[in-house]
This record gives sequence, C-alpha cells and structure tokens, in this order.
Amino acid sequence: MKITDHIKNAKGKTLFSFELLPPVKGQSIQWIYDAIEPLLEFNPPFIDVTSLREDYIYKEQANGLLQKVSYRKRPGTIAICAAIIHKYKVDAVPHLICGGFTKEETENALIDLQFLGIDNVLALRGDARKADGNFVPTPGGHCYATDLIEHIKNHNEGKFLHEDVETFKSDFCIGVAGYPEKHFEAPNMSTDFKYLKKKVEAGAEFIVTQMFFDNQKYFDFVKKCRENDINIPIIPGLKPISTLSQLNVLPKIFHIDLPDELTDALSHAKNNNEAKEIGTEAMIKQCKELIDFGAPVLHFYTMGRPEQTKKIAKAIF
Repeated sequence: MKITDHIKNAKGKTLFSFELLPPVKGQSIQWIYDAIEPLLEFNPPFIDVTSLREDYIYKEQANGLLQKVSYRKRPGTIAICAAIIHKYKVDAVPHLICGGFTKEETENALIDLQFLGIDNVLALRGDARKADGNFVPTPGGHCYATDLIEHIKNHNEGKFLHEDVETFKSDFCIGVAGYPEKHFEAPNMSTDFKYLKKKVEAGAEFIVTQMFFDNQKYFDFVKKCRENDINIPIIPGLKPISTLSQLNVLPKIFHIDLPDELTDALSHAKNNNEAKEIGTEAMIKQCKELIDFGAPVLHFYTMGRPEQTKKIAKAIF
C-alpha cells in the first residue's frame, strides 16, 4: 500500500514507522529481524531501508604503492525489503539514491522493486563519499533528486530508458527528503524551499524530514511548505540522543541545532546511561507535542538499535 494511503486510512491518527540500515557486509539477515521484531507491537505500516553509495579504500600493494579500490559496506537494500514484506507483511520503503548508480542500474532496481510488489520509494541525491569534498555524480547517473524523481515518474508511465523493449507501467509512490533547518548546501531557506517545490512538482507525494530536536523548526517548516503550495504529507524524522558524544557529533554531521534545554540537561550527565535517559525523556516530550500538532507519522531513525525507540513508543502509543 502507498504511504499516502496509509496516512489517509489512519483518519488523523499519528502512525509509527522507522528506518533501518542494511547490515554490514557479511552479517546475516537475523540482524535485520532482531532490529525489527521489538518494534512490531506498535504496528508500523511501513519500514524504510537505507541505501549507501560505494566508497573507496586504499590497499597497499607488494611494491609499496596504494591501490584505490571501490567497495560497498552495506549492500542488500532490495533484498532486505523483499525479506521484510515476505516475513512480516509490512510495506518496505527502499531508498533510491543518485550517487553510486548509473541510470541503467537505477532502472534495473525499479524493475526489481516493481516485480516484488513494492509500492513506495524514497528518492534521494545521497551523500558525498568520505574521500570527496562535495557530492560527485556517478558517470552515467543522476546528479539531483529531481532527476531521479523524473526517472521514477517515467517508469510509472511505462517509459524506459531504451524504448526497444516492451514496457509495463509501475505505480510507485515517491517520497523525498525535507530539511526543517535547511540543507547544509543551500545558501538560505528560501532557496531550499525552491528546490523542495521542484521535487514536489516533479512528482514527490510525501516528505520525510531530516532529524530535528526543536519542534518549532518542524512547525515552521510545515507552515512554510503550505505557504509555498506544498500540500503533501510531511513526516517528521526523529532520533533520540543516546550518547554524550552525540551532543557534538549530531550537529556536526547533520547540520542541526540542539535546543538549550536539551544541551543544558546533557551537560550534567555523568555517563552515556544518563545521557540516554535524558534523550529518551526529551524525545517522549517531543513526540507528544508532534502528535498534538497532528503529525501524520512519527518516523524513527533507529540505526538498527530498537531498544530506545521501543521505550519511547511505549510511552506515546
């Protein structure tokens, strides 16, 4: 079922969902099951599965020179989605990214997803490789999320890259990312909204936000979207603080602010256990406010560790 239909069928009730990382190469599917099963009691209508582009490592050769080798640390997004649907009868939402994939590889992924009966995709540009200062498109791939969305829309209309083959229309519901505190590459919020509007005009049907810790940022983001005639569902993405190091790491990596009340509380935490408890209580409060606001879904970034999310969900659902 499409995400938009899940939201309509909820008739105003806030739903629960979460996102998974594929396991590190070499781990078994049991890792995924262990990350999902503690959260099934909250009846998630869908589960996201991320996709990471290739990166590079350097291997020393016998002659002392370094060889640059491409590798994927977390493969298996489509296979994991298939396993989730088969085992749990829950909709899986794969992330499709521009970086690391040619247009042909993207189309092959869409064909596989259509074959599996997957109804939703989240279309993202993706992050830069660690070795690159900025995002570098893959030769023969898409440069921007809008290009990827247009590719998916063409697939929905039965337009393949190579017209010499018989084609069948798909019906993917397309989600995109939104940034309540602005994408770090955008010069200002106005420009960021222009790009978001382009993604909606290209065919996006729902938005999932970057994590945030100040609900007012989300409230203002929704208001600004509506003022810009962006009227699709806006799903808040959430991640509770779980370690002391995240006080500095999360703002650095995700370009977000932490509210004074939260940072003041964390500054008094003596260890990670205390920090996790503070983060849990803060997230419970944040979630209750979002439910009162009418958020369609609370979407948790679990990173494959369900325990803290389960504690929060028990307090609010």
